[in-house]
Amino acid sequence: MALNARLDHRNPLVFDTHELGRRPGALQRLTRTVDAPKDLGIKGVIGVPEGAPVELDLRLESVMEGVLVTGTARAAADGECVRCLEPLQLDVEADFQEMFSYPDADDRGRVIAEPGDDAEDDEDRLFLEDGLFDLEPVLRDAVVLALPMQPVCQEDCPGLCAECGARLADDPDHHHDAVDIRWAALQGLAGTMRDGEKDEMSGAEPGVDEKQEK
Repeated sequence: MALNARLDHRNPLVFDTHELGRRPGALQRLTRTVDAPKDLGIKGVIGVPEGAPVELDLRLESVMEGVLVTGTARAAADGECVRCLEPLQLDVEADFQEMFSYPDADDRGRVIAEPGDDAEDDEDRLFLEDGLFDLEPVLRDAVVLALPMQPVCQEDCPGLCAECGARLADDPDHHHDAVDIRWAALQGLAGTMRDGEKDEMSGAEPGVDEKQEK
């Protein structure tokens, strides 16, 4: 990843590492509650609503090449049960760890003359900018991985009736009388035969009347 765009220290997901002072081994622990950014989750499936509280517990550790950020995010996610289609809410806890590199240091912590010389390597790295880092992309990836791809309201949710769409959890005895398709065909044939017999009978009666008249 290329160097971050200009970061705003007023953004609650932007953190300042100046207190660590680029002293390898220095530690800083932070606890912060922030508003969830937009589209935090799996779109159309489940996610943390925009503006909902997200609790962050962070551990910042200074190392040779940058700052190692380890943390946990906790929030409540809203979604829809894939079986019965009812709204649901579940608590999500996402753990993450990410290295934010100094722009002027390589992966061994050595100062390099021109940051970004190795463009291919930079694509997979996140960088500090003036001692600041943006946690949003890391948080987003962690939450998505922690959420279920197929959320259910309960593990044994029976879902919906395939014939009428009724919610089976509300009526455990719900059922429809099944008709064997083989019997259904015979019933149709019998009905056709009965209709034919009626037609024959109705066609024969006029002939009988004519003979009686003669």
